Amino acid sequence: MPFSVSWHMLLDELDDLSEGAELITPLSHDRFHIADVQEQRVVITFDDSGERQPLQREQFETLYRRIQDSVGGFALDRLPADADPYPAVMSLHPRFEIDGDRGVIIETEGPTDTQLVDGDTSPDESDRIEPDGLAVYSDSLLLIDALERHNVSDLTELETNILVNIYTLCSDVQRNANEFRQDVADVLLDRLHHDQPVHGQYGSVQRTSRRNRSLKDEDDVLELLEDAGIARERVMSVDSNKVAEALDVTEIAESDIYEISESEYVRKAEVDEDVKESRLQGLKDRLAASDDAESDELRQEIEALEERIDDLTSFSKGTQMKG
Repeated sequence: MPFSVSWHMLLDELDDLSEGAELITPLSHDRFHIADVQEQRVVITFDDSGERQPLQREQFETLYRRIQDSVGGFALDRLPADADPYPAVMSLHPRFEIDGDRGVIIETEGPTDTQLVDGDTSPDESDRIEPDGLAVYSDSLLLIDALERHNVSDLTELETNILVNIYTLCSDVQRNANEFRQDVADVLLDRLHHDQPVHGQYGSVQRTSRRNRSLKDEDDVLELLEDAGIARERVMSVDSNKVAEALDVTEIAESDIYEISESEYVRKAEVDEDVKESRLQGLKDRLAASDDAESDELRQEIEALEERIDDLTSFSKGTQMKG
């Protein structure tokens, strides 16, 4: 099919869009709508910034040619940084589709999906459910409850047992949040394909790499260095673990080898999970059973907290490539 035919088919699809139809870019996940459709260009407006951007016909043709010349689809990571809206608009054409998991735009003969946003994407309150078995969720609710019941602006005024409760809950939230954050990162890693950030409501993430090194066999390393003119003494150092082992079997005083200093800190000794569960369940039961204004307000606050937790632990599925 000549590009001129595909172009006019795309223009027809754009003309048929409902008023206020919203699209989303496949990489940066910016939302935009069609502001104007012309013979030689399509003008879009980004929802967040209000910025208008003309998308030129010749750029669509270039993308069209690259899709046809590619085997298995054209990789979105090969797009220039400001070209993210082009494949989103192209997806409205009945023969082109974005494969977000593979990070490509493809031509197909069958039915296709588009980058149109399906109506209101905000979650309905009736669809909200308590996450099952998510420790950071329960601990966060308990921590928020404790922070709201006590004046924490001046910690010196709080009783010791209250400080212990807050410290314990902070520790649990930190540990469980880190574990859950790693679980989220493991899933995100499969969806990020280059160094351009993927944006969410509260921030952005990007894929990066870290280079790790570990020495090979010690004798082989020393032999190679000696052959290169590096004396062993230049690269040998004191092994702290071996020094500690040697100290145990000698009469050398610890203070003769180590610079010793002491500091004191608070360490969580134990957690009463039964009390935590009882308090959490009691809080939920009391809210569910009461209809007075104060409870309604508290219930709304907890629902707002649940929404914040849900937003913070939800990430836009994106395919990111190097620009």
